[in-house]
Amino acid sequence: MPKDGKPFPQPFSEPSKESLPQDSIRFIQNQVTQHHRRFSDSIPLIASENLVSPLAAEMFATDLHNRYAEGLPGSRYYEGNADFDPIESHVESLAKRLFACDFADVRPISGTSANISALFSLASPGDKFMAPELSAGAHISTQRFGAAGLRGLETITYPSIPETMSIDTDLAVKAILNEKPRVCYFGQSVYLFPSDLKPMIAAAREVGASVQYDAAHVLGLIAGGRFQDPIGDGADLVTASTHKTFPGPQHGVILGGKDRELPNGRMLHKTVRSRVFPGVHSNHHLHKVAAFGVSLAEAIEFQADYADAIISNAKALAEGLWSRGMKVFAPDHGFTESHTILVDVSEFGGGADVSLRCEAQGLVMNKNMLPGDTSAVKPSGIRLGTPEMTRLGMGTDEMDEVADLIYLAAKDGHAEDVLARTAALKSQFSKIHYCWGSTPNAYADPIFTTTL
Repeated sequence: MPKDGKPFPQPFSEPSKESLPQDSIRFIQNQVTQHHRRFSDSIPLIASENLVSPLAAEMFATDLHNRYAEGLPGSRYYEGNADFDPIESHVESLAKRLFACDFADVRPISGTSANISALFSLASPGDKFMAPELSAGAHISTQRFGAAGLRGLETITYPSIPETMSIDTDLAVKAILNEKPRVCYFGQSVYLFPSDLKPMIAAAREVGASVQYDAAHVLGLIAGGRFQDPIGDGADLVTASTHKTFPGPQHGVILGGKDRELPNGRMLHKTVRSRVFPGVHSNHHLHKVAAFGVSLAEAIEFQADYADAIISNAKALAEGLWSRGMKVFAPDHGFTESHTILVDVSEFGGGADVSLRCEAQGLVMNKNMLPGDTSAVKPSGIRLGTPEMTRLGMGTDEMDEVADLIYLAAKDGHAEDVLARTAALKSQFSKIHYCWGSTPNAYADPIFTTTL
């Protein structure tokens, strides 16, 4: 293991087709245990991952996991929901309170399924749909090969500013007025800086377009009063996953401002309800709804401080890498105003090589395309995020140490030193913060009540 300065272990040998069924159970249990130990010794820097709180995680193993609740509270297609219905209603109330909005649907089971439900609510096949460019950090669900294309929408992209991977507001306003789309979509999977929403939303209103904002990556920053306020700026719907900067379960949510009539004569909020179910979802994972409710309650108490720390740490990590000569994205703009930073690692072999090399040395990140890249498989960049390590209590001083480890791992030739230093640093940060209650080690070995 890393504490001994040795490479991470390889996966166990998969049972053969002739093995006993019990061998498969032992194999799976061993793999899960090894996964926990790997992350216990690693520094996770995936921008789209986080740790759910112990109180929220307790909901995963409840009987809610076994049940169905198609429909809405008080109007279900299954009986047996008398106790769950008040939970779902209260979770929606918590979401509306935290995000200061008029509408919340907590049934989507992921951010992408929330996106699909919203698109089915706002647009029909053949409609024009405007979204950011993929090379500027857009999410794949907005592209022709993603949810938008599968809905049959004609995707048009906003002009972007390569230096910041953000929408060019002035040119986007002109494009909206010229193209007259049915839906204007904002939000990215690489979101360094907030969009200047108000002028673009005003243009959308002028041409009768609906506005959808994908907050998957920045939902926790918005909840903490940071980054921006898409509902306050006039977005019709905000869609999001609930497990990135917002440290909840892997689930989804749709938030909305004031209800309004759509071009087809239907009311927006009622349409969303029907597009979530039966349009896209059946059962909506009741245990995750309950866990999301716990996470929302904790966010009301802790999220402002957590969001501040996430952004401060991202800036410190970017500064640390930049000071060591690495090509961090957007230096003239302060690198980032979110949880994410991008680094051009072409000189170290490119994003694919560097991310794999870093993983082998205990630093978990992902390769990422930068403007001008043509291959998503071999891009020039890496993407780093600070939600998880901030959740474990790391601050700006530790971010400088992490920057040094990333720099040495990217350079190669320092594997044993990086591996040992990474494990030593991580050993000091294993308790989950910004929540009520905790466990000594967020990555402790799982307890299997039955072993074979």
